[in-house]
Amino acid sequence: MKNVYSKQEKRKLLFSLPVIVAALGYFVDVYDLLLFSIVRIPSLTDLGYDPDVIGPIINSWQMAGLLVGGILWGVLGDKRGRLSVLFGSIITYSLANIACGFIPNIHFMDQADTYLILRFIAGVGLAGELGAGITLVSESLPKELRAIGTSLVAGIGLCGAVVAKLTVELSGHWTYAYFIGGAMGLCLLLLRLGVIEPGMYTSVQHDQSISKGSFWMFFNNKVRFVKYVKCIGIGLPTWFCIGILATLGNQFGDAMGLTSAVDPGLAIMWAYIGISVGDFASGFISQWLKSRKKAIFGMMIFTLVGVVLMLFSGYKSVETFYFYCVWLGLGTGYWAMFVTVAAEQFGTNIRSTAATTIPNIVRGTVGLMTFLFMYSKGSLGVIAAGAMVGLISFAIGISSTLTVPETHDKDLDFVE
Repeated sequence: MKNVYSKQEKRKLLFSLPVIVAALGYFVDVYDLLLFSIVRIPSLTDLGYDPDVIGPIINSWQMAGLLVGGILWGVLGDKRGRLSVLFGSIITYSLANIACGFIPNIHFMDQADTYLILRFIAGVGLAGELGAGITLVSESLPKELRAIGTSLVAGIGLCGAVVAKLTVELSGHWTYAYFIGGAMGLCLLLLRLGVIEPGMYTSVQHDQSISKGSFWMFFNNKVRFVKYVKCIGIGLPTWFCIGILATLGNQFGDAMGLTSAVDPGLAIMWAYIGISVGDFASGFISQWLKSRKKAIFGMMIFTLVGVVLMLFSGYKSVETFYFYCVWLGLGTGYWAMFVTVAAEQFGTNIRSTAATTIPNIVRGTVGLMTFLFMYSKGSLGVIAAGAMVGLISFAIGISSTLTVPETHDKDLDFVE
């Protein structure tokens, strides 16, 4: 039976403290997560390294940190509580980002190695933010408002990428952008002091008969395992667009013979402007269609069309490339919906583990996509190599979306 809420009640629920804290937390998370991609070229050039050689390696290690942190924070979120993750993760990545600002002053070890280690640590910290936030909001809001609430979190949060690019431009030096990101994270800790655990979790927190935060539960049951793998598959196209097409946009621009060079930082910024709008819209689209799957499938097809046009329509203007970045961003704005679906698939005792590990495994696949792209571009060329990686990503994504169980209006008060 559905509950009916007045407009005033909806506003109060959608702008409650858990939603605001999760949105601002994800804002800082995205700022710090994308900051290296934005400052990759100026920072590594400033340090005396080749950005196209060292950059992908450091980025892959950051993504490896996300994989490790995804498991760590996901398990802790179910064993110790959602709030423990929100505090622990933000302290970790905030301090790591502040340390990145001091890299030019480090001379006792190789600066590239220092950069790599710190981005790995930052990746571990960044892994906990989104999953814990989406889990907290999903369990705090009624099912009728879950999709809109999580879309607000992601829509606001993803603006962090735009602010990251503007901060780099306005601050005058890439090190200041790292200091600002770390400071924002530490300030956010104060706001989180007023948030409490959702009742849905506290009702099972101290029940010793229920296994909580067991990562292996996704592998010891065939139905759970298949759902888990399909949830990962749904997210692959999103990070193909960001991790390959936008982050390595300068390589695609050169291969297309564009009249001026693509700035990867601008490509990421324009993509995330689109993603922010898409994420705001995805929750309302899902409510209108009364289906998570239909909303995601429609946005995925829209993205696929944009990828084909970006790579093969024969334009020469860099502005057109940025236009397609916005297009891809709008389409991959189902990111919040995808994480929400992951959270809704599983019971309260492993929900945080699912919602945290799944998006970070998707982020971690950027390392594999980058390796496949770099390995293939020598024989296939940049455009064909990118198209091949994209074809694999979208084939898995579309198949997973069509076959995963529908979770619209699903009651989340259950355990595995």
